[in-house]
Amino acid sequence: MMINPQMGSAVYAPGAGPPPGTFGNVPGYENMAGGGGGFFPPPMPLQPVAPSAPPSNQQDWSIPCISEEVARKAFKEYASSHCCYNKSPAEDGVITSMEPHNTYRYRIETFTESRSTDWAHKPHKGEPADFYTQPAPQPWEVHAPPPNLFTNHTEQIRVPFTSTIKDCHTCKASGTAPCSECKGVGSKDCWVCHGSGKTETTNCGRCNSTGRESCSTCKGQGTQACGTCEGRRQLLSFIQLKVEWTNHMEDFVVQQGSGLKVEELSSVTGKELFKGNQSLVYPLLGFPDPAISQASERLVREHQAKYAQTSRILQQRQTVELIPVAKVGYKWKGEAHCYYVTGNEQRVSADYPATCCCVVL
Repeated sequence: MMINPQMGSAVYAPGAGPPPGTFGNVPGYENMAGGGGGFFPPPMPLQPVAPSAPPSNQQDWSIPCISEEVARKAFKEYASSHCCYNKSPAEDGVITSMEPHNTYRYRIETFTESRSTDWAHKPHKGEPADFYTQPAPQPWEVHAPPPNLFTNHTEQIRVPFTSTIKDCHTCKASGTAPCSECKGVGSKDCWVCHGSGKTETTNCGRCNSTGRESCSTCKGQGTQACGTCEGRRQLLSFIQLKVEWTNHMEDFVVQQGSGLKVEELSSVTGKELFKGNQSLVYPLLGFPDPAISQASERLVREHQAKYAQTSRILQQRQTVELIPVAKVGYKWKGEAHCYYVTGNEQRVSADYPATCCCVVL
């Protein structure tokens, strides 16, 4: 270790952070002592507040089945959106049945914040080295305003009072590095004659028959500014705090015997029956459909147990939707088929009976 007389701060050998043990004396950063970083466990978890009130039994649960006209229109638009679909089934098919299969979807979202640290560096541009001028704030004390709730976001923050100045480990404090284009030679093969010194009929005029030309990237010098320190020779080394806000979302769909795959409902919306968020939620006990109550109890327990171990839970939200699902039976060319119209978007899912293969030349 050397002492920088101008800065009055420690300057460490190229390619290394502060020596092992330096940060072992900083409360809250003991795991940085070996030169690496890592995850920091969150503060004590919150406790759930009063239970959310489930929807009332008197609430209107019904969603009227769509009309044949709406079902046919949705099917025609579906067929028209696929260039390889023959329009005949959608236009000429005869609807024979309309079955509503309205489906409950329960969703839980757990919005968490996690914090981890690691060594980082940047070109030194005159910033003072503040290591040990004051006690460094502990990882969960560093101010990091969260984004909007239930929004994924990441912030990289330099931890105050952990910065030191060191020689650049890439260029050994020279400020330069071999040119990446010519590999430090200063010249490269002529692009006209490809290094031969001749064209098809004459000597190459661009390189004067040498087969080489000066490298335009480094202007023939063979070196360029070091990419790590940007030619400044020194780096500001510090502990960097990574703060990650993550929305963990999980759905449970009550099967209604329609035959439609659950994945087909992932991108549609329905009639919102319940929505509530708290720091920590309670399960929706007493919901009119017991399958929703059971799913809520299981998922709330699993989320709180899983994510509280690795992060701080900032907010939870649970919703229940009733998604309209219509199973439409129809006949085309004497054969029976069906399709589904789902969600407020009236999205169609179907095994279409008349397709062709398009070849793009």
